[in-house]
Amino acid sequence: MSPEEPRARPVTPWPARAGGARGAPRLPTGGLRPRSGPFRSEAGPAGGGARSWSGSRARAAGLRAARDREELERGIRFRSLFLLIMGTILAIAAINVLLGSVGVLQETRSRPLTVAERARYAEQDVARRWQAWRADAVFPAQVEYLGLSRVRQFARRVGIAPEARCPSVVDAPVASVLREHGCRTMLRATYVDQTSTFVVTVGVAVLADEEKRVDTAADLPVDDRVGVRPVAFPGTATDRFGAAQRQRTGWTGAGPYIVFSTAGYADGRTRAAVPPEEITHSELWPTAQSIAGHIARGLAAPPDIPRCTQGNVC
Repeated sequence: MSPEEPRARPVTPWPARAGGARGAPRLPTGGLRPRSGPFRSEAGPAGGGARSWSGSRARAAGLRAARDREELERGIRFRSLFLLIMGTILAIAAINVLLGSVGVLQETRSRPLTVAERARYAEQDVARRWQAWRADAVFPAQVEYLGLSRVRQFARRVGIAPEARCPSVVDAPVASVLREHGCRTMLRATYVDQTSTFVVTVGVAVLADEEKRVDTAADLPVDDRVGVRPVAFPGTATDRFGAAQRQRTGWTGAGPYIVFSTAGYADGRTRAAVPPEEITHSELWPTAQSIAGHIARGLAAPPDIPRCTQGNVC
C-alpha cells in the first residue's frame, strides 16, 4: 500500500434484513429526537395494544360525571320527597291549630245558655248556698209567718248553733237514715214567735243533691216524736226548751236540703203535760211549719240565671 492512498476505516455493518433487503439508513447525528405528539406504543391500533392515556382520562372523567349526575338526581329526589313530607306535616299541624282555635273561639265566645245549662246552673247555685251564704242569710233574723187568725206576724231568731254532724243532733231513728244516705252536715237555729210563747228549732240537713234528698226523705220514720233535737240558748226565752219539751217534730224538703223543725212551749211544759187536743188546735205547730217553710223556700228559691255564657250579653 502506497503512502498516498488513504487507509480505509473499518465499518461495522448493520445486520442484514431478512430477504435480502437493503441496509437500514443510518441514524442522524446528534442522537435520537422524540417524535412530536402523544406517545404511542410500537404496535398500532390494529395490533391490539393499550389505549392512549388521554382516552383513559376522558373515560374516567365521563364516569365520574355520570356518577355525580346520578348522585345529584338521587339527592334531588330525596329532597323533593322530604319537602313533600314536611309540607304535609306542616299543613296538617296548621289545620289542627286552626280547628283548635275555631273550637276555642266557639267555646269562649258568649252565647245563649241552653235549657240543660240553665237547669244545671240553678241546681249548682242552690246546692252551694249552705256554704256560700252567710249564716244570717240561711237563718234570717226575722221570719214572717201567719197565725191562725191569718194575721201577719214575725218570729225572732234567738241564736245559731255551731255546724254539727248529722247523726249527732237528731234522734236515733233519724240518725241511722241520715248516716246511710251520706248527710254532709246539719245547720241549726232557734226562733221564738212574736209573743215569745212558742220556741222552734230549725235544722237544715245537707245532702249531696236533690235526688239523694228524695231518697233520704222516703226512708225517714213517720213519727212526730223524733227528728232534730232542740237547741236552747241560756239567758233567753229558749232556756227551758229541751228534748222533753218538744211537742211535735216534722220536716220538709227543698233542693238538696231536708229542713227539720221541732216546736215547744217557752214555759217548759213537756209533751206529756199538754193534752193532745190542745196540741192539735194550738197555734204552735202552724207557726213552726211556717218558720221552717220560709227557711226552706229561701234556700231553694230559683236564682237569677244569666241569659248567656258570659253574662247577659250574647
